[in-house]
Amino acid sequence: MEFARDLVLILHFIGMSALFGGFFVQLRTPTKVVNAAMLHGALTQLVTGILLVGLIYADDGEPDNAKITVKTVIVLIITALAWINRKRDSISNGVWWAIGLLTVANISIAVIW
Repeated sequence: MEFARDLVLILHFIGMSALFGGFFVQLRTPTKVVNAAMLHGALTQLVTGILLVGLIYADDGEPDNAKITVKTVIVLIITALAWINRKRDSISNGVWWAIGLLTVANISIAVIW
């Protein structure tokens, strides 16, 4: 069970890296888009996050449900923003910043809470 958790956690980190990396590489570009890395990173974060919680329950553990709820709501917002704007030639700076800042918020919650 520990191997499965570690593997899913590594995939979760890869999703986070893709999501934030896709945001970060656009800092200096005038036109912002939802690139493939952002979309696939958000989807990976959502799926692997759910799997991680399931693995905690499968191992007779009890996750911090308040923390999981907050993180799930944030990743659902990020995923929705990425999905809705994925085919647009450009997105507003507000949407782009929202995706990036919510990603940083979710990372911060994971580390600090």
